[in-house]
Amino acid sequence: MRRMGMALAGLTVLAGAATAETRLPRAVGDADFVETGAEEVALGRLLFYDRLLSGNRNIACATCHHPRFATSDGLSLGLGEGAVGLGPDRHVTTEDTPEQRIPRNATALFNLGAHEFTTLFHDGRIEADPSRPAGIRTPMAEDMEQGFSGVLSAQTMFPVLSPDEMAGHYSESDVSKAVRSGRITGDGGAWDIISRRVAAIPGYAARFEAVYPHVTQGAPIHFTDISNAIAAFVAFEWRSDDSPFDAALRGEMPLNGAAAEGAALFFGEAGCAACHSGPFLTDHDFHAMGAPQLGPGKAERFEHHARDDGRMRVTGREEDRFAFRTPSLRNVAKTGPWGHAGGHDDLATFVADHSARAEGLGHYARHVVLPELPETKPDWAVLDDPLEVQALVAAAGPGTVLTEDEIAALMAFLETLTDPVALSGRLGVPETVPSGLPVDR
Repeated sequence: MRRMGMALAGLTVLAGAATAETRLPRAVGDADFVETGAEEVALGRLLFYDRLLSGNRNIACATCHHPRFATSDGLSLGLGEGAVGLGPDRHVTTEDTPEQRIPRNATALFNLGAHEFTTLFHDGRIEADPSRPAGIRTPMAEDMEQGFSGVLSAQTMFPVLSPDEMAGHYSESDVSKAVRSGRITGDGGAWDIISRRVAAIPGYAARFEAVYPHVTQGAPIHFTDISNAIAAFVAFEWRSDDSPFDAALRGEMPLNGAAAEGAALFFGEAGCAACHSGPFLTDHDFHAMGAPQLGPGKAERFEHHARDDGRMRVTGREEDRFAFRTPSLRNVAKTGPWGHAGGHDDLATFVADHSARAEGLGHYARHVVLPELPETKPDWAVLDDPLEVQALVAAAGPGTVLTEDEIAALMAFLETLTDPVALSGRLGVPETVPSGLPVDR
């Protein structure tokens, strides 16, 4: 393989036999991230790990976004409400079995406090929108968008209202009953129930009064106060800009050997940077890449198919069918399984199939991490249907077949995106939370 170097503003960031002028991302710094306050971050940390926010008080945000699994859960598709355990050990019991798997892979949380992250979720259903009164567009009613500090805060509304994730099913809890009847805001709504739970615990009440002036002045704790605190914690805890790649961009130490070769490919002939661009290696756009589909799919309960139409579910445009948001690649070597449905449990295999697009889907090996679950919709319903596969292939189009040496070099480069500070977290997992409920460790 040809060995190349690269330059950024006259600074060599890759060590090699030659230097080629190649457009590389700039280094990131404090100005790229939202500012956070220590007390709000500390409050958000406790809430993030507290099961109190779930309908049945048995699952926390951290259950599916845990630092042990690089802020994901180590599963292709997670098991939310009703399951027990953490990561690949999570399983169902005879007492309370989940109705289905969570339809999409749990996304990593790195750098979501960066200003440029204005679109969240695999299909981008939360977006910054200056034309809206609250500056945010979501699938929810416009009056539900008020009070959130930004898109990172707004995204917390979805898991707590999802029966499969945190709310619980049907008549299992006061929260699930409210969600099922469509009561979200207002007295007796799901958010009000959760907020009252939190306010009733002295350890939380005192902390909210210390952080938010309106609570100090006698206003009740609102769900948006809870979500804003969690957003501040996520932004602080998992800021990731201390990897070897970052050091190279800052001019502190160039990449060498296979990592340099992989970077040359990534930003050059392999074409990875066409989508994984910018300082966080994402264009924040949506692309149909032929990623394998498995599990229940993102269909309505009354629909029989298990397809996930991706961005099309948000825009309604046919050209967006099977398109998903380009993920940031920070710590990507640790965030598997990979793909919007976690279709690959090996990163090198994912890179090969992802680059090949339609051809990669043709020889997909179905190596996944899926705990057993009695299913009404088989996990492989889409890929077992020739017509569904044909539609995926047509949307993906032709790709690039990489050699084994090229894949090895790309893997060496992707390893340089690993940031040990962000992976461990700056504050870590708390020993206890004010509710006294168990903490996932």
